[in-house]
Amino acid sequence: MTASARLLIVGPQGSGKGTQGVRLAETFGIPVVSTGDMFRANIKGGTELGQKVTAILDRGDLVPDELTGEIVRDRLAQDDAANGFILDGYPRNTAQVGHLEEFLAGRGESLDAVVLLDVPREESMSRLSLRAIEQGRSDDTEEGIAHRLDIYEQETAPIIDLYEEKGIVDRVDGTGSLDEVTQRILAALDARGLRVAV
Repeated sequence: MTASARLLIVGPQGSGKGTQGVRLAETFGIPVVSTGDMFRANIKGGTELGQKVTAILDRGDLVPDELTGEIVRDRLAQDDAANGFILDGYPRNTAQVGHLEEFLAGRGESLDAVVLLDVPREESMSRLSLRAIEQGRSDDTEEGIAHRLDIYEQETAPIIDLYEEKGIVDRVDGTGSLDEVTQRILAALDARGLRVAV
């Protein structure tokens, strides 16, 4: 176990951040806080939130900041996130960065590192098209994928600049095998002093 690791994993859709987030969580013994997973669980459960989210996603839009922020803050307040967490899907724009920093500062905390998975747009498109076939995801149409990648480039990419100014961004090549990418991430975090005690 490490003393604590408060991480954000970022990358375009199809960069593998969900898979790598789970691997990091297991390595560090901390939970993944994935807005996508929380939304999908609510959709599957047919909750009121799930119905709202379905309508938003079916339009190809992203869930509003207020709704997302409320869900994330509630999740981070749970006991298993006391020693750290990996955020996946939040914050995804500069306004959400402000909300998150304010929330963490109120607890005397801040992010330790931002892992940015660099993947070319063409690679993201082909990975997502394959996932749509394998998982039957209705939101993974070619138009839907392109729209979400555009939103990522316009809204999410600028948050990297904010975190770059703080010196906490680790850019990691997201191409190659899962194991290769995981090793690159762990090496970057290790260089930052974030390592798992053996």
